[in-house]
Amino acid sequence: MSGGARPLPAASRPQAAPSREIPRPVPAPHSARPAFSAPPRPIPHPNAGGGGQVQIAPAPVSLDVGSLDELRPIALGCRRCPLAETRHNVVFGEGDPHAKLMFIGEGPGYDEDMQGRPFVGKAGQLLNKMIAAMQFQREEVYIANVVKCRPPGNRVPTPDEAVACIGYLKKQIELIRPEVIVLLGATAVNFLLGKREGITRLRGKWLGFNGIPVMPTFHPAYLLRQESAKRDAWADLQQVMKVFGKVYQRPH
Repeated sequence: MSGGARPLPAASRPQAAPSREIPRPVPAPHSARPAFSAPPRPIPHPNAGGGGQVQIAPAPVSLDVGSLDELRPIALGCRRCPLAETRHNVVFGEGDPHAKLMFIGEGPGYDEDMQGRPFVGKAGQLLNKMIAAMQFQREEVYIANVVKCRPPGNRVPTPDEAVACIGYLKKQIELIRPEVIVLLGATAVNFLLGKREGITRLRGKWLGFNGIPVMPTFHPAYLLRQESAKRDAWADLQQVMKVFGKVYQRPH
């Protein structure tokens, strides 16, 4: 996509404004589990010398908070996994605390780790264009990640890291109560919904999490590498637009 509110490369355009009926969600697995399970055992740190282990201080098992402002300092002080030893900043998430639309990615990259904000690098610039093409402003939505600390080298989070962190994300969803969630990439789908299929098979299909409709699509970082996938991603986003009664109008 180029600047402004122009879309990703062309896909089929809806001809008439649809109704604002929200798709029937698919119940997510394990939805009855608490936000945090028992504290994880110490995990060997990749940079620890002499076979040592980083001692992980567990976060509260119950996150009994009523707002994102109360949740934030708990997350900022988290030491549930070894990512706490290598991070510069905890990337909590940002946006409208009452957003109707929420985007969830994998984890912070270098730029996000340095600034403490989600999606501010090149992938974030593309996400901004995607949001604008959907006729939203970034400030109107909420953006978060599965893990809130950068995995070294921008690698995929390990299952232990994701399990240690996912409770914060689930609590954010509970507090924000968005009408629709867009999951960006396979990691978000795998760890939030428990799906193991690849994103190519799941994208564009309505799923659900705790009664909230969920649309999986490609991560912006993948779209930067695979320009040909932008058409499919734009088709996925147009499905979300229909829920909010938004229809893309080609400029004259």
